[in-house]
Amino acid sequence: MTSAPRRPARHWVAVAAGATALTMALAACGGQAKASGSTDGASAAGGKVGIVAFSVPKPAYDAAETAFQATPDGKGVEFSASYGPSGSQSKAVAAGQPADYVGFSVGPDLTRLVPDTVDAGWDSGSTKGIVSSSVVVLVVRKGNPKHITGWDDLVKDGVQIVTPSPATSGSAKWNILAAYEHVISDGGTPEQAEAYLTSFYKHIVSKPESGAAATTTFTAGTGDVLVSYENEAIASRQKGADVEYVVPNESVLIENPGAVTKTASPAAAKFLQFVESADGQKIFASKGFRPVGGVVEPGTVEGATDPANPFPPVAKLTTIASLGGWDVVDKKFFDKTDGIVTKIEASAG
Repeated sequence: MTSAPRRPARHWVAVAAGATALTMALAACGGQAKASGSTDGASAAGGKVGIVAFSVPKPAYDAAETAFQATPDGKGVEFSASYGPSGSQSKAVAAGQPADYVGFSVGPDLTRLVPDTVDAGWDSGSTKGIVSSSVVVLVVRKGNPKHITGWDDLVKDGVQIVTPSPATSGSAKWNILAAYEHVISDGGTPEQAEAYLTSFYKHIVSKPESGAAATTTFTAGTGDVLVSYENEAIASRQKGADVEYVVPNESVLIENPGAVTKTASPAAAKFLQFVESADGQKIFASKGFRPVGGVVEPGTVEGATDPANPFPPVAKLTTIASLGGWDVVDKKFFDKTDGIVTKIEASAG
């Protein structure tokens, strides 16, 4: 069954011209340094914010940090950060890694931290705890030599797919759901959708640990098509990658949650508010994310297929809510014993 988007698609076509594009070098250069939590003390008058997040939105967070530091709330605030696969980052915080602000690819990676590390009301605000949004797209080589126009082309002879592993990556889960649900969106049966996903898996040649790692693998020359976030495709083109991307007629609305921890510094709460604000969402839009929390006037986004219309509507857009929520989705697809994907991966060897 196809679900209508939670908001009209045109509301996602949005980014104000001249959005802040400054970036800063993080203390955790290279993305894997340990984030410092509020217990480490404040080394600056404004406090200290330790971010632990999945790797894909790093360019947006880099720019948001710099912009926040230019505001009265962010004056003197210092940041440290750890980026990596969403599931791995979530488990690290659950195991005791200090963090003030956490941002993950999928809801379960955040709810894992409730109530011990994050308050139960983390998703009670106007954006329901969602700080960034995107859709699943198909990234191809320049000139699209395999003539990829939609999901069905991915299971044709000779097509090699790169997509991250669902064991570590939230991005992988979104990709798999989009692949499966495209069949349902077009009127197919669950049996037909599962058969398509089985064929899809037979064409995968690389499953890196994260969405960002999958992009690196693809741009280095592996595979014919990368299944990825739209914002990741845009960010790659902003960095000079010689790739194109296709927004398929059927996709899934990616919703990435963010929250502060129970021990967070006051500055972290202010930073979360900034990320959710119109100014923060303009920055995320400039890095390829579809804004959350309302309408932002259209503008130009470097790296988009059409920079003047960076976020085209998706004809058939499925939401997690329409599928029953993450508890239902995780059990159906990713249960370690009976999940659809678990069984397909086991049969694929």
